[in-house]
Amino acid sequence: MEELKALLEKYLNENLELITLSAPRKGREELKARIRPVLLRDELKFQLEIFRGPKAFHENLPREEAVERIVELLTDVFCQLQLQADAGQVTALVSKKGKVTVKEKRQPGKAGNAGVKPTSLAHNKKKRYLLEEGRPVPFLVDLGVMTSEGRIVHARYDKFRQINRFLEFVEDILPALPKNRELTILDFGCGKSYLTFAIYYYLRECQGLDVRIIGLDLKEDVIRKCSELSRKYGYDKLTFLQGDIAGYEGCSRVDMVVTLHACDTATDYALYKAVKWGASVILSVPCCQHELNKQLENETLAPILKYGLLKERMAALMTDGLRAELLEQQGYETQILEFIDMEHTPKNILIRAVRRKNEKKADTASAASFDACTEALHADLTLEKLLNAGTSPAESYRSRRKNTENVKGESR
Repeated sequence: MEELKALLEKYLNENLELITLSAPRKGREELKARIRPVLLRDELKFQLEIFRGPKAFHENLPREEAVERIVELLTDVFCQLQLQADAGQVTALVSKKGKVTVKEKRQPGKAGNAGVKPTSLAHNKKKRYLLEEGRPVPFLVDLGVMTSEGRIVHARYDKFRQINRFLEFVEDILPALPKNRELTILDFGCGKSYLTFAIYYYLRECQGLDVRIIGLDLKEDVIRKCSELSRKYGYDKLTFLQGDIAGYEGCSRVDMVVTLHACDTATDYALYKAVKWGASVILSVPCCQHELNKQLENETLAPILKYGLLKERMAALMTDGLRAELLEQQGYETQILEFIDMEHTPKNILIRAVRRKNEKKADTASAASFDACTEALHADLTLEKLLNAGTSPAESYRSRRKNTENVKGESR
């Protein structure tokens, strides 16, 4: 810890931007902690914000106490530190046995330069984002989210918040990804690829990780545009390909699978592929869950299910809950999280799954509870069938699409 302590003593000053402590140790109730400088009664302090469940607890500490407190938290509570300052970045990882790995990335010439805008030390300042306002990011400028001066386009502010919120989820799972080798990330249904570019920029440019990212989408024009932008920025390990989720066979090993707003059962095929690859991390924001809505029946819930809108929303929530449980059965620690405030988009649920290191799968009792639940709901979900039957996802997907087209043809 001595090397880390020395770096903290060097960086804890008015030019510090943010320190984030994450990856809580097993059994801890703390989720995350943040440290930033604040000016209280003309005295420099460091505000420690610790998140426990839905609550946040604050401490305002002098510099020496802040250093000791951070070291203490990394020793007993958290496994990862990310430090961002004008003069550089520091990443620290602490293993279960207490081994500390520290990496410093200097940014010479920034700190102390004339004309550099000082960090605001206001006690109640506005939210700080991983991709900050005022610092132009090329892909955000080209995608119309930022101006060339780094200001956020007012009409695109929701998209800017969404991108940063997603990067916070990515930041949290960094300890779960393999170290010391190239990481492969697949983004199924990448669309205009705001988040695909953001992940690449954050992991490569901000974190200095060796990553290869593949974006996959059915729309030829979208893929062409994204490929042009990738070449323009010199992102040689960011590739865009045209194709569907189920039929993709271009990788034998994938570390993280991202699927955002893949419609209906397309999400199930993406989750299935991720499980079969043994992906360490899955981040999925489902969309348009129609499958269970057509199947859902329950005599006890009949007075509620007769209202179509309520049935549709309940079916969507139940679908995501059942998907999360299926991932648990496949050896993942799974969470259902709010992706972004409901006022900005109704598609605001994120399924985050991190593979357990011991790959322990759900016990018999959990599987029995799942079966009882699906029986009570009359649920027969695509993901369960794919996982249980081992059906080729490409064949199953084509078969389901053909059946759907036949039904539409008969209805005409």
